Amino acid sequence: MGNGLDGKICVVTGAGSGIGRATAHLFADAGALVALCDIDAGRGAAVAAELGDRALLAQTVDVSDREQMRAFAAAVHAEVPAADVIVNNAGVAVGASFLDTSLDDWDWLLGVNLRGVVHGCHFFLPNMVKQRRGSVINLSSVLGVFPAPGVSAYVASKFAVLGMSQSMRAELAPHGVGVTAICPGLIATQIVADGRMQGGIGTRKQSVAHAFATRGIAPAKVAAAILDSVRTNPAIRPVGYDGWALAALHRLAPRATQRLGAVLSRRMGV
Repeated sequence: MGNGLDGKICVVTGAGSGIGRATAHLFADAGALVALCDIDAGRGAAVAAELGDRALLAQTVDVSDREQMRAFAAAVHAEVPAADVIVNNAGVAVGASFLDTSLDDWDWLLGVNLRGVVHGCHFFLPNMVKQRRGSVINLSSVLGVFPAPGVSAYVASKFAVLGMSQSMRAELAPHGVGVTAICPGLIATQIVADGRMQGGIGTRKQSVAHAFATRGIAPAKVAAAILDSVRTNPAIRPVGYDGWALAALHRLAPRATQRLGAVLSRRMGV
């Protein structure tokens, strides 16, 4: 897509804070029109106001809800024939061992982290394919590469997004649509503070949130990696030292991955 996104239509889910907000701003700065959604009406409206005339539209959307996502896509397609970029960013966290994770927590987590990505792809991709161009950016995680203990539900969701993205990439290449899985490490966002922590991790929720806030890299770093991925179309894009290190070691030295993963877990306070 060249060096800028002038005139391109970029859709960002979960754009009200963190990585989504930083991505919406960076895309707008690069010349794009941004269609954004967030489950928090106040946060979404605030970002739309910040973007000004670079905001194509903003809606309050629960990405896990099929009909809400269908309506969001329809609103976008009422304005433009197709999106050029879809960033399936919306995500939540459940911090708990498998035995401490309720079925309700599984439903909530997979609804957002996996079905939300499925919904974004399902409702926006067909129009991209008709245009024979586009870029799909799905947010996985370093925990989509390294199966850290103590967060098995989150790991399951992010492994699923990574695998789905790689399969989709092969399917969509002949249609001119690229697919990239972004795998950030520790990022300074509200995901822990807004998440559900149970069992031993639940008793340490404040300290884990503090670890993310003080040790994580800025969301803008992830946004920059997303923008670069739109331009370069890698299959997988780690972000942050821990993301790159674990992704490389996972391929080359699985035992070393376990040791480095244990260090990451301690950094996260898990």
